[in-house]
Amino acid sequence: MPLPAPQARTHLHTRAVVFRGYHREDGLWDIEAELSDTKTYALQPFESRDMPAGTPIHGMSIRATLDDQLTIRAIASSSDHTPFAECGQGTDPMQQMVGVTMGPGWRQAIERALGGVRGCTHLRELLFNMATAAYQTIPIYRDRLRRQAGLPEPQSAEPPSPPFHLGKCIAWDFDGAAVQRHHPEFAGWQPLKRKV
Repeated sequence: MPLPAPQARTHLHTRAVVFRGYHREDGLWDIEAELSDTKTYALQPFESRDMPAGTPIHGMSIRATLDDQLTIRAIASSSDHTPFAECGQGTDPMQQMVGVTMGPGWRQAIERALGGVRGCTHLRELLFNMATAAYQTIPIYRDRLRRQAGLPEPQSAEPPSPPFHLGKCIAWDFDGAAVQRHHPEFAGWQPLKRKV
């Protein structure tokens, strides 16, 4: 269902964010993210320069190279368009994310490594959601490759655990219809209570 019709208004700002996932020939995975901010009007003067309408105020990107466990093996970032010359200093600290796994605790790991003045707020914003893009890219495509090769489902000696996304949104409610249809073995599942 589309949004309701808006009131009369003037378009002022556009933030565009794009995530892309790639399978590399060496078996690793690249997740790329781009962010840009533009205004529909000129900013002048800003930091001693004119910025005509449509000039990117922010133009930043990140490429994270991951293994099958979603652990960052390499990371590159760029800040091609920034409002201040100092903003470029936010790319080098991104190297602290090498070795970190995109999974539980991801946002806290970003804040520990890059929070506050240790990093760039816009690069952090991109990193936050790169984990979702990685999850949408890697496990789904790995399952596809396994099925195409005619390989069986991997078996584990551990009792089965629900996929990470179950219980994290309204559609994937353990008591909901989508879980019943797609993961009936976890319908009504309750996490085990840990003894403290």
